[in-house]
Amino acid sequence: MPARSMLSATAFAALTGLPATAQDTTIRILAPTWVGFAPALVAQDLGCYEEEGVSLDFRFEDDRANVMAAMERGDIDADMRTVGEHQGRPRAPETPGTIIGTIDVSVGGDGVLVDGTIDSVADLEGKTVAIEPNIPARLLLQMELAKVGLSINDLELREIATADTIAVFNDPAISAVGTYEPFLSQAAGILTERDPRILVSSLDEPDIIVDIITARDAALAETPGKFESLLRCVYRAVAFQRENPEQFSEYAAPYFGLTAADVTEIVETSLDYTTYEDAVAFLGTGGETGKLHGVFDEVMQLNIDYGAAETVLDPVEEIDNALLTGLFDGHDR
Repeated sequence: MPARSMLSATAFAALTGLPATAQDTTIRILAPTWVGFAPALVAQDLGCYEEEGVSLDFRFEDDRANVMAAMERGDIDADMRTVGEHQGRPRAPETPGTIIGTIDVSVGGDGVLVDGTIDSVADLEGKTVAIEPNIPARLLLQMELAKVGLSINDLELREIATADTIAVFNDPAISAVGTYEPFLSQAAGILTERDPRILVSSLDEPDIIVDIITARDAALAETPGKFESLLRCVYRAVAFQRENPEQFSEYAAPYFGLTAADVTEIVETSLDYTTYEDAVAFLGTGGETGKLHGVFDEVMQLNIDYGAAETVLDPVEEIDNALLTGLFDGHDR
């Protein structure tokens, strides 16, 4: 598998140098190491980008600050993260990035893992909890704490990189860790001596954790065609997964350093990929609103309430369904 898939944002910026030009047909993407984004990569194995006359330069980067900086500089064309992460500080209305599609919904793939001494969320008061800023597990934890009159300020919080989940949770001083797949299952399966269990996950809050495709505004204005190609390839790969799940997992596994069986388990237990029809239902078409607008408002208020965001964003300004409208007109599905 090409090494490009695993380069850091620093290496990425050094390699790209200049932002894309109007004639550029390369789609440059940064996204976290999350199997939910596999369709964008598997589309490469299916030959979709080549057929569309574009190429994909996709790299993993878990640090949102690095991604936002790359977007601001014009080093990348798009990123993929949850609605909640999209909204988090320091985003303001003028921050680059317009939501043009969805790719998956988390149904168990994000969560908080606790050790055997924690029976309920109330037991976390005063305990050390490790979690990366802005990730979905943090929002889920805050929602769970609020049910018992606590907040994240009642914890001893330690900020980590999600990729370090196993090493961090191996420390007995850490009572809980917020994370996502595949790290969630890996930590639970490896660190059995800690008697781990999932305290709360996205399975408990359906439709809250939606992963979106966000385009850099200038690139979207200059080269909308390559973003249409990206969306067509993503939804073709999703359709392929529905029809050929085993082959999809075989294609996806090397990108994430997993086995095909690992990918299959994560997909079957943690997420739902969104089809083109799902994406249309989420974003709407023809300038009309879809159900993502309501999700956006709900998560926005949660982020404001929990201090993860400072500015209330308008979903109408942040979501654009123009590319989804008639996306496959004149094109094979």
